[in-house]
Amino acid sequence: MVFDFDQRIDRGHSDSLKWHKYRDRDVLPLWIADTDFRSPPCIIEAIQKRVAHGVFGYGVTPAGLTEIIVQRMAERYNWIIRPEWIVILPGVVSGLNIAVRAFTAAGERTVAPAPIYPPFRGASRLADRAQLSLPLQRTEDRWVMDIDRAEMTGNERLLMLCNPQNPGGTVYRRDELSRQLAFAQRHDLIVCSDEIHADLVLTPGVQHTPFAALGEDAAQRSITLISPSKSFNIAGLGASMAIIPDDTLRRRFKQVREGIVPGVDILALVAAEAAWREGDAWLQAQIAYLRANRDWLASRIDALPGLDMVVPDATYLGWIDASGLQSENPARYFEQYGLGFSPGGDFGDDRFVRFNFGCTRATLQEAAARLKQAVEARR
Repeated sequence: MVFDFDQRIDRGHSDSLKWHKYRDRDVLPLWIADTDFRSPPCIIEAIQKRVAHGVFGYGVTPAGLTEIIVQRMAERYNWIIRPEWIVILPGVVSGLNIAVRAFTAAGERTVAPAPIYPPFRGASRLADRAQLSLPLQRTEDRWVMDIDRAEMTGNERLLMLCNPQNPGGTVYRRDELSRQLAFAQRHDLIVCSDEIHADLVLTPGVQHTPFAALGEDAAQRSITLISPSKSFNIAGLGASMAIIPDDTLRRRFKQVREGIVPGVDILALVAAEAAWREGDAWLQAQIAYLRANRDWLASRIDALPGLDMVVPDATYLGWIDASGLQSENPARYFEQYGLGFSPGGDFGDDRFVRFNFGCTRATLQEAAARLKQAVEARR
């Protein structure tokens, strides 16, 4: 089957948060992390079939969804999990917030890399917990965590990881994960690992490894958050999962969730199962398209003075250093030229912007032309 990722789908007057932001302005929305691609036909067909049934009462997790999660973890990541380890959630962000509230007490701190996806910072802030930042360092054109610089005080309890990393796009290698595990062991930390972009590895030869797959100790101190939402462009449906091998951690996680975080919409469950059971051909085609987008964008960034971007291993997100433009607010500056990027300050570094290249090639080319115009205006 041939999938057309060049097809333009008008989202300008839909209920899209991404496109609604700039609905009355000539600004390309390249910010929030959803793509402009139509979801796989298998998902659309599965939802249509379920809708045709006509009754939408409270649901339970389909046995087929649990089965495909277990199978997928084994086949793609060589991680053997059990069905009872899986906790279904309406979103990875809710999982981050539950983890902070479940596994830290008042006066304790979380630990997370910086810059980082904003809800990592927000989860700690909303729970009134301080967060210790582990700066990401650029090493051999990859963003990696500088664990050795962590100023630990002994009141840290939860290490929050993001792998593949958002916004930098790093896929942590096994030896890097092993150092993170050793750090968690040394300081007796529980580890919450957001692995929502695991299926979106773009660089050939690079393999995603779940933190919990490092061994028994890693598994027993871990909460792994996964979802098909980014990989199959179904973020609005909100089906995510926490995989928690340790019985005590899992019970605590469920206890804190109870009465606050709702169950998952039945259509979201249908979509998730269809994505992971039948969507891999579409996924591989999308990865090839995104890889070409990434490489094309990187070549254009390299040609523009004042901008720099590490080529991401994974995701459809470019983390662009705009400090060479000497603008106090790069995101606001680019917006004047019709480019709606995510501000780097939201992630922890005002010098950067995040560029969502999960768009049609035509949109990407238009964005690059506007980017060039914006850069040239600063010279």
